[in-house]
Amino acid sequence: MIQRTPASIEARLSDDDNRSWQQLLSDSITSPRELLARLDLPAETWLKGAEAGHRLFSVRVPEPFLARMERGNPSDPLLRQVLPLGLETNAAEGFVTDPLQEDGAIQTTGLIRKYRSRALLMVTGQCAINCRYCFRRHFPYDEQRLSPSDRQRVLDVLVASPEINEVIFSGGDPLAVNDHLLAQWASAISSIPHIRRIRLHTRLPVVIPQRVCGALLKWINSTPVQIIMVLHVNHPAEMDRTTRRALGYLRAAGVTLLNQSVILRGVNDHADVLEQLSETLFDADVLPYYLHAFDPVAGAQHFDVPDEEARLLVRELLSRLPGFLVPRLVREVPGKAAKTPIDLYSEAL
Repeated sequence: MIQRTPASIEARLSDDDNRSWQQLLSDSITSPRELLARLDLPAETWLKGAEAGHRLFSVRVPEPFLARMERGNPSDPLLRQVLPLGLETNAAEGFVTDPLQEDGAIQTTGLIRKYRSRALLMVTGQCAINCRYCFRRHFPYDEQRLSPSDRQRVLDVLVASPEINEVIFSGGDPLAVNDHLLAQWASAISSIPHIRRIRLHTRLPVVIPQRVCGALLKWINSTPVQIIMVLHVNHPAEMDRTTRRALGYLRAAGVTLLNQSVILRGVNDHADVLEQLSETLFDADVLPYYLHAFDPVAGAQHFDVPDEEARLLVRELLSRLPGFLVPRLVREVPGKAAKTPIDLYSEAL
């Protein structure tokens, strides 16, 4: 049994907002017009393009994330991640709906198997925030919705696969579902003898820190295998006081906290930003893990940063930061047995 800190179950994060995480999720902004109005951006300039992008991939922005944006600034790095643009309607060669070819890696409904020792469980198709660059923005979530019989098949596959030692809760965002269901999954999976770790890939503790509640911490504390949480933070401005406190509760509960970012044009494609992001994360006991090269998903080509430019940025980070604060620059190549590191010392440089 992993020893964790029971006192962390008493977490409270309601400084200025007494709404539950479920209410905050329900109250998310889902209208381009409202998003622009809340940020004092002129509709006559931005609404037509925003509505065009919204029709392809809907807007969803929770209030706690919105509160960290600078009003009147269309280039705010947090806003840029969630504001739909007319550019999303443009086709671009090489940008496709399934850039990682996940459709061919589905082992059974809700279970994706790309690597030998890990399996990815699509807990839900729901997210707390719709990031415009999401590589799964076209994913057929309705086809992967898990019925009770599907859930049993997932467990049967895991039991019959002794080479799998880690299950990744993903989606959507796994923390967008209720803790009762997550506790059931964690209990069933951790009872399989060869499963050593459960990993959660989530953005919710960042975009709605109130998600780190007593019910979440309770099932984490009662799960006998190691819990790893991989956050997704792209810019240091995403980390406010409430977020850091929420992450502190997770650390006190024994959760290993890692972060993966995506390098994005106009958001974090600058060494100063990436340096500050690593320092800010580590101050919150989160270790920078991966810096992903951009996945060429259709509708998001305006975020693309060429690999050559990404290499230069990471080489600059190596000169500024200790090695443990420099995330590993990788690309996910469909069909490969692991993430592919991008060589920082390519002859092209």
